Amino acid sequence: MNNDFGNIEKVLIDFSTDFEKKLISFLPKTLFFSDKLDKAMKYVVKVGGKRLRPIILNEISSILGVKKENSDRVAAGIEFIHCYSLVHDDLPAMDDDDLRRGHPTCHIKFDEATAILVGDAFQSLAFEIISHKKTHQNSEVRCNLITELARSSGAEGMVGGQMLDLEAEKKTLSLEKIFQLQRLKTGELFRFSCVAPCILAQKYDELEIFEKFSSQLGLAFQIKDDLLDVEGNISDVGKKTGKDFKQGKETLVSLLGKENAKKKSKDLIEESIKTIEPFGEKAKNLIDLANFIISRKK
Repeated sequence: MNNDFGNIEKVLIDFSTDFEKKLISFLPKTLFFSDKLDKAMKYVVKVGGKRLRPIILNEISSILGVKKENSDRVAAGIEFIHCYSLVHDDLPAMDDDDLRRGHPTCHIKFDEATAILVGDAFQSLAFEIISHKKTHQNSEVRCNLITELARSSGAEGMVGGQMLDLEAEKKTLSLEKIFQLQRLKTGELFRFSCVAPCILAQKYDELEIFEKFSSQLGLAFQIKDDLLDVEGNISDVGKKTGKDFKQGKETLVSLLGKENAKKKSKDLIEESIKTIEPFGEKAKNLIDLANFIISRKK
């Protein structure tokens, strides 16, 4: 496994800097817009993030020959869904976090009601962007993208996983149940990021490969997140650590142990890389991103 992550970290930084400008450009600009809501939405976007889902989507789109102006719109859509999920996840009724990416969370910076509305606005905006004809001239492609994103982010995906996570506090869960929880809560948005390019390119024969890749990648990402909650520090991670233990939540780390969890995440990444190796040099950045996912410190 390649341990030189300097180049991919630079790629991520450059991408994030450029992509943040694109996200800001998609925010509403009406004269009747609430100043407070405007400031809160911009605040959430500007506190940054790894932007892994959009860069993965764009890298796969490049492999499949999708025009960047098309993939950028869908990448913005998935990132706004991710933003909405984090804003709501941080609320006192959910994970009750006051720090995100080293900055006060939205409900701390503003208030709970504003945070709820910010999340709602991001969710609506994501579908507005993807449904626009600029995303793809073929309306069937746009409908397929909307259907997939709705499923990945809704009750059969991320929202369902969040519900399982809330119900899991102070309960003993089987390994199978934790896999299901993580697949829904975290894996489904990764799945969308990996299959959306196939839909944009109308290369449906590639769906199986990238669904498999996303499954391996998403689970490895979540294991690393769980490890950071155990081993990470607040200055690197940008949020409080040790929360799963305090809340009595079972994780893959608590069930497998740290060393076995690290081995599992490494094995998953190696499997994911084998899945996309047939794409050769075109997949180099994607392979580097996969390796980065389990080497990161935040």
